Amino acid sequence: MKSLTYKREEIIMTTLSDVAKQAHVSKMTVSRVVNHPEKVTEEVRLMVLAVMKELNYTPNYAAKALVTKRTQIIKFLFLEEIDTTEPYYMYLLLGLNQTLAKQRYSLQIVHPDSISVGNCDGFIVTGFREQYLELIQSIKEPLVFFGENQHSFDYVDINNHKGIALTTEQLLQDGYSRILYFGTDIDEPFERSREQGYVDTMSAWHRHSAVYHMPNAFKDSQRFMRHFLTRSLNTLKKERIGIVCATDNIATGVLQAVKQFTDLKIGKDIGITGFDGIYLDRVSHPHITTVRQPILEMGAACGQMILDKITQAPTPTRYLFEPTLSLTPSRQALIENNYLH
Repeated sequence: MKSLTYKREEIIMTTLSDVAKQAHVSKMTVSRVVNHPEKVTEEVRLMVLAVMKELNYTPNYAAKALVTKRTQIIKFLFLEEIDTTEPYYMYLLLGLNQTLAKQRYSLQIVHPDSISVGNCDGFIVTGFREQYLELIQSIKEPLVFFGENQHSFDYVDINNHKGIALTTEQLLQDGYSRILYFGTDIDEPFERSREQGYVDTMSAWHRHSAVYHMPNAFKDSQRFMRHFLTRSLNTLKKERIGIVCATDNIATGVLQAVKQFTDLKIGKDIGITGFDGIYLDRVSHPHITTVRQPILEMGAACGQMILDKITQAPTPTRYLFEPTLSLTPSRQALIENNYLH
């Protein structure tokens, strides 16, 4: 029987010194390209990166973490129940992870009961409620909120006031004689800002406001609208009603109730607008006009803000994205053909 002999190949690891020598720069310059690219010129950065690629050099991020005493982990703290079928948070986490991954950070999702499991370099918090204030104040690591708050915590959010002002203005311009606001029953800054956007716009048009609150769920808003129709159907048939909804969840529930229990024509007899523009506005039938949130970009901004806080870079205390109005396809076609302005 022949014996088999395996040749053992020697693996040679490229070092930072090798890159510096090949690129004719100092080791400090290579280190800056890896860790602080903003501190070197574009020409030097591209040249060093080209050499790193040529030599198949991979920075040792584990060693770097040991030196800096960082865990390379960011915890994403959920403080609210979420619908697993709702794509909103999927897009948020995707945008967040895209930014963190560039700095070799991993994302760990935690809830209040698991917040202390393992160490991390920072927190991103979403769904804040006042009952969790003491818990948040006990956190020693840097943190950023996704969603505005009234406690001076740094945050990223959409301009909620302006977003609802846009949809309210749209319904007023469309000639609806009575405009209602269907908001969530969550007494938090984002909801108050949205409601105020409606109230301020109605006031500017010298119109009376009518505000209603309900859970932010399809079934609950559908049930609320069914009862509302039972009480007000005769009135609704005499005047064109516009309903400004605080979320797409509420808007789609309202739309479904109108379709099931009336012969009112949506978009003509009754106007319905939403807020989020992530998914539901495109699958509802008919489509609804809504406020689009650039959720991927907002997630990326959250990631950059927490990284800046960790490295003690200058960081804004809040980052408000500007909302845009996402019109229904039929209305957009009319505008493009100059039938509407």
